[in-house]
Amino acid sequence: MTDIETIQAELRKFNRERDWDQFHNGKDLAVAISIEAGELLEAFLWKSPEDAKVEKVREELADVLNYAFQMADRYGLDVKEIMLEKMRKNAEKYPVAKAKGSAKKYNEI
Repeated sequence: MTDIETIQAELRKFNRERDWDQFHNGKDLAVAISIEAGELLEAFLWKSPEDAKVEKVREELADVLNYAFQMADRYGLDVKEIMLEKMRKNAEKYPVAKAKGSAKKYNEI
């Protein structure tokens, strides 16, 4: 079992034990990801990036990943596969020769 599969299995067990699957539909998982991402942003509010509390970032990032892994599981998506596929697409949109050192969007480079 891969690390990702282990995480997803533990999340399924955790939710099943609490009868929470009923609340974890695609829409509500997307909402939860958004809310937790907002809480992650809060770790940086009014601070320089270096001043963010790493423990707060750790906690909120774990929440974002928790819901993201649950959403992938809910839709039968292979996390490794979809991440690598997205990286390939981004590599095409942002070739090193044009994008290196630039924060411009792909249609501006």
